[in-house]
Amino acid sequence: MTHASQHPATIAVTAGRPAAEPDQPLNAQIMLASSFVAGGDLEYARFQNPTWTALEDAIGGLEGGRALAFASGMAAVAAVLDQVPHGGRVVVPRHAYQGSLGLLEQHRLAGRVEPVLVDVEDADAVIAAIEGAALVWLETPTNPALEVADVPRVVQAAKAAGVPVAVDNTFATPLLQRPLDDGADVVVHSATKLMSGHSDVILGAVVTRDDAWHERLHANRSLHGAIPGPFEAFLVLRGLRTLDVRLERAQANARAVVAALEAHPAVVRVRYPGFSTVVSFELPSAEAADRVVASVRLARHATSLGGVETTLERRRRWASESKSIPEGLVRLSVGIEHGDDIVADLLQALDA
Repeated sequence: MTHASQHPATIAVTAGRPAAEPDQPLNAQIMLASSFVAGGDLEYARFQNPTWTALEDAIGGLEGGRALAFASGMAAVAAVLDQVPHGGRVVVPRHAYQGSLGLLEQHRLAGRVEPVLVDVEDADAVIAAIEGAALVWLETPTNPALEVADVPRVVQAAKAAGVPVAVDNTFATPLLQRPLDDGADVVVHSATKLMSGHSDVILGAVVTRDDAWHERLHANRSLHGAIPGPFEAFLVLRGLRTLDVRLERAQANARAVVAALEAHPAVVRVRYPGFSTVVSFELPSAEAADRVVASVRLARHATSLGGVETTLERRRRWASESKSIPEGLVRLSVGIEHGDDIVADLLQALDA
């Protein structure tokens, strides 16, 4: 049975396993080796590792392409942006992840690229910025504004203009959207988040169906040394096995949270695209948001997202966050605790 004939929930469990032969382990093993005996395909562990390969088979199977694992989500982002020619324009959401925007700004200051910030929900504005660009970078939903891009329409326009499209699919995961099916050239993941799901590992991934893209990104990873550790790859693969059930539970909790937040008089606005596990809500001020964050008892005040535990933070506490993000915006990563307990915790914090 091939991956193409399986449901995503099944691929997440079955892909990247050793052959089903007598005495073979059920799980990929952690290959702790820096060098391999010459004459085969591996040679040296900066180029390839069997534990990475197992994870890449699984992520590639889910996204419908060929995956490469990287040391972090930012390493994956950097490898894709490195493909932009010197002086090239990059169309990017104004509310993309602060790390991605920060790297683009660093490149801009060095004269390396020219970022063009757009409202990703305004497809006309995105398309108007495409002509003459070297890359369209989409993040959907965006972090932390949770804006959703019209990927098929933007990709169609980019293809007509001969401009490649990369999509950060971290929030949705391939279980909720597969941008390669819409014609995107590259998909990027911070596997640190929902894919691993346990707040215990840093790892990134890039997926493509284009052999030339794959070759360039593999060379970039090898030469820059942006490689994951075998143990980290093993942890992400183990976490990936339960992605479907974790996502189902956390999404159900997120919808319950949204309903409760929308009914509370202290909340100015709730942002939720209708899917995934992240909810952003706005309070009247930074002070009000800080009080809520300090008053939760079940949820934890922490950055990052996608773990089994519920976490939250006021995003503008980071100086690098976009200045168009409201001061009172709280990003909430909904976990898999009982939904009633999550809601009760948030309500008591809001009431307090």
